Amino acid sequence: MPKVTVYSTEYCPYCDAAKALLEQRGIPFEAIDVTDPEKKFELKNRTGWRTVPQIFFDDKLIGGYQELAAFDQSGDLQRLFSQASS
Repeated sequence: MPKVTVYSTEYCPYCDAAKALLEQRGIPFEAIDVTDPEKKFELKNRTGWRTVPQIFFDDKLIGGYQELAAFDQSGDLQRLFSQASS
């Protein structure tokens, strides 16, 4: 199963929506709070961006909430994680 990482903040509604979608689908994830300056620097080095959420499956950047939602609506999210758990 791919490791899911969500770079986020506590006060970001799109971050909350992304984490809620993953929880609804039963997909475990690690949330990294970028209000920590070291984590913000890590995100900037990893993507070149400082916006959140930034969602990774393993080392592949999926994008933000809208990209995750589109991946879910297409059925690809469920397929990826159901295949990984088989």
